[in-house]
Amino acid sequence: MGTDGMRVVSIGGGLGAVQVMLGLKQHSAELTGIIAVTDTGRSTGIVREFAQIPAPGDIRNALATLSADSDSLLARVMQHRIVAPGDPKLDGMAFGNLFIAALTQMSDNFVLAINQISEFLDVQANIYPVTEENTHICAELVDGAIVEGEFNVRQLDKAAIKRIFVQNPDATVHPPCIDALHNADLITIGPGSLFTTVIACLAFKDIAQAIRDSSAVKVYICNTTTQPGQTDGYTLSDHVQQVISYLGIGVLDYVVLNASTPSAELMELYAREQVDVLLPTTHEVHNILTMNVTPVLADVADTQSGKRALWQKQDTIRHNPELIAAKLVELMAERAAVKAGD
Repeated sequence: MGTDGMRVVSIGGGLGAVQVMLGLKQHSAELTGIIAVTDTGRSTGIVREFAQIPAPGDIRNALATLSADSDSLLARVMQHRIVAPGDPKLDGMAFGNLFIAALTQMSDNFVLAINQISEFLDVQANIYPVTEENTHICAELVDGAIVEGEFNVRQLDKAAIKRIFVQNPDATVHPPCIDALHNADLITIGPGSLFTTVIACLAFKDIAQAIRDSSAVKVYICNTTTQPGQTDGYTLSDHVQQVISYLGIGVLDYVVLNASTPSAELMELYAREQVDVLLPTTHEVHNILTMNVTPVLADVADTQSGKRALWQKQDTIRHNPELIAAKLVELMAERAAVKAGD
């Protein structure tokens, strides 16, 4: 099988995983995103409260970004944030979140609403919510406290996160997610907020089991920085260890670590917000090797764009879609060559 025909599943949220999908669009015969829907902050949380639906924000961003024409009027209005200074609930609301909520109310079907917008935008990928159920994530902290809801899980100045679990233990995974994982040639996990996006998907036991059962090549794309409230003080190997704790030893094949160093000025800007840029050291590479995972060092970050002002959200250094896709295609080609030589 050539790499152009591979079936790819990317797990995460509307930013990191979608950057990976954006890069892989031209290399994949079938592209699927399994997207976390347990956010509660900002405009997503407001829509969830009144519409009683899973979180639409990351789904909205995935649909708009992967639209056949991301500059189309519909793609742009999906991302438009309403300006309403006199109304704190509407001010900053992403219009696409309201659009998803309205279509869900009309059909009483969250997935149908996603599919309808996907058709409108001519999205060349399957965008699946990890669950159709209106549930939340919770965290057990190292001091024994339990916090509920994504916004509280990522709050600053609390004890470190010990583990993440789904509030409703009976919440089921959207069935096409399982089929996509079983049929995949490549499964990518991350990048994205470690606990509230990546592990928010892996905490669904059927997702973790389907990844274990799949014969796909499994790659964790590690974050480029720490994230206040979630991974303060974390190393690269700490990130890998957390992912393995949900998947099990020997499941991941590779972890991609960004090796491109941002400018000193950019690193200082992040440091002021208690965000540490993570770069691989010999010690970290050794630690990851002891976890039975192959570390892959590559220049895959977008270190040129500078720091962005995001709507009530912490900025980080994104992955460059073309660079991360090229590295993933290279890994798949190497794996195919090894198999052919066996």
